[in-house]
Amino acid sequence: MTQNPLKPETLGAWVVHHGRKLQSDQRGPAEFSAIDGAAKGSLLLAGMASSDKVDLSAKEVSALAQAASLNPKTELSGYLAMLQSRQLIDVTSTGAVSILGLSSRKVLQESAAIFEALGPTTEERAAIDLAEEASLTPRLQVHERKRLSEQFAMQPGDVDELLRRSAEIGFVDVEQEGADRLLFNGNLFRRNSVMKSKHVLDSLSASERDRITEVAARLSGSGCIDRNEVKKALTEPLFDKLMAAGFYDVNMVSNDQGEHAFVTAPAAFHKFVDPMVDDAFDLAKALVAALTYGIAKSSPGRGRIMQPSVLLGKLVQGHEVGPATAIGQDYRVLELRRVISLRPAGRGMYFMKLRKRDIGEIAQQVLLQGGASDQVLGSIPSAAMSGYVGPEESRATFRRNQNRPSRKHTGDILQTLREQGGA
Repeated sequence: MTQNPLKPETLGAWVVHHGRKLQSDQRGPAEFSAIDGAAKGSLLLAGMASSDKVDLSAKEVSALAQAASLNPKTELSGYLAMLQSRQLIDVTSTGAVSILGLSSRKVLQESAAIFEALGPTTEERAAIDLAEEASLTPRLQVHERKRLSEQFAMQPGDVDELLRRSAEIGFVDVEQEGADRLLFNGNLFRRNSVMKSKHVLDSLSASERDRITEVAARLSGSGCIDRNEVKKALTEPLFDKLMAAGFYDVNMVSNDQGEHAFVTAPAAFHKFVDPMVDDAFDLAKALVAALTYGIAKSSPGRGRIMQPSVLLGKLVQGHEVGPATAIGQDYRVLELRRVISLRPAGRGMYFMKLRKRDIGEIAQQVLLQGGASDQVLGSIPSAAMSGYVGPEESRATFRRNQNRPSRKHTGDILQTLREQGGA
């Protein structure tokens, strides 16, 4: 059997991607146990990790375990023992943890190492290989069936079952293409996005191309745009078929007045970082969402971000910023994900400090070089940001509810990319 040629951090990113998909499938964790175990271990490690050495109480570790979909009573001790055996953490007799400074990239490398140590099955290796190939260009299932059978020495019936379960779980998406099925996933436009976008534009009408070009210019100027504005500019049918194919990223921000969505281009992050690796945990996207919210909607009296370049510079350099009321309200999501730490300053105000320096550096590049400004999130009510949903979860939810005509139009886009080889 051919060994997986992926770099460790890319393999780790796919393990995390697949592990998240398994969380919503009842049978999946047992079927893909090495992926599930490695993903949970790396999500726990990512939650605990900071740029510098840190000590965590048993209570904090238990909360992070729950965030990684681990049962603190029955599963946590085993994962802590595994991470300790890899000399990544020290665990005290009381359950407290000390962890050395780790970057997100290092966590993904460890995810790959844990996956290998757990003895993955042929089907698990093939599931990751299938997703990698489908992220490069849409693939006809009939061709993938033959390729996987040959490359992994799998029986045709086993390959058919893998393809069926991969689609059910969400490792890949499926669209009907004539008598066959076309396989793809939400990472299509995270690689070679310029050429892929050109192929899509060439397949559309002149009017549709003009609309997309207009939105692209606006995204280049402001970094992100309210989803309703993008729908209005494109028309809803055009937006829907592009979003379903991964042409746009939709980020969901929630507060006590409901959920609100804004659109970014996948290339907004990937001009600066490896598209599959550096933000596999969606932490930089969450940080950008929170900071752009602070730029746009927080009033000066509660701590509106007036000079993002100064604020980000201080955070990345390791300094505290504040105090401000908004810090204690608008950045809870980031505190829960341990991207930042908060320190009370009295009278409802807080100081904020960056825990994960590499995540701050990505956000700094996107916001300052990608052009984000005070034009973003213009329609979100001025209430404390309390939640964030990343692009892949948003896209997967949309795909589940996409109607048949819209799915056909998405299939047309995918067929265009397949015919062009995704170059």
